[in-house]
Amino acid sequence: MSEEPEKVPEASGVDLARVALRAAKEQAKARGAAAQQKKQARRGGGLRSGARADGRDPLPLGAAINRLITERGWETPAAVGGVMGRWPQIVGEDLAKHCEPLRYDEDPEERVLTVQCDSTAWATQLRLLAPRLVARLNEDLGHGTVRLIKVLGPGGPRKGYGPLRAPGSLGPGDTYG
Repeated sequence: MSEEPEKVPEASGVDLARVALRAAKEQAKARGAAAQQKKQARRGGGLRSGARADGRDPLPLGAAINRLITERGWETPAAVGGVMGRWPQIVGEDLAKHCEPLRYDEDPEERVLTVQCDSTAWATQLRLLAPRLVARLNEDLGHGTVRLIKVLGPGGPRKGYGPLRAPGSLGPGDTYG
């Protein structure tokens, strides 16, 4: 028994018209998509957000900032900055009136919080409280965030001696010769 290949019916005029119409629609759709992409590129926009939530949707400001902090790896500096803003609640009102945090060195080997006090008595008090304060900060920020508190005493007098000085003078100590 010989098998004859199946005969494929030839497309009639209506079928040919449908195939041609489908091909024309696909080409038009492709041209339209390309034109839409060009238009969006000119406007400076990329793909637009659709009906469902995705990563391109607008975020509340707080969520956007948290996402940025996480993406950039700024968790520790942001947390320490928060500590500087909450300094009176952490150390107490009395100590906060006389001691001010200046900077934080986030180098992994250092991790030093520098604090300046307005008198030597308060600087001594803060040096005595430093181990407990480091423990409290690490409890709040995470273990090892602050290793040391560097306490600075009051600064010296301002170096500006004024506009009027004797020629060759070295400052206020050079009065008597």
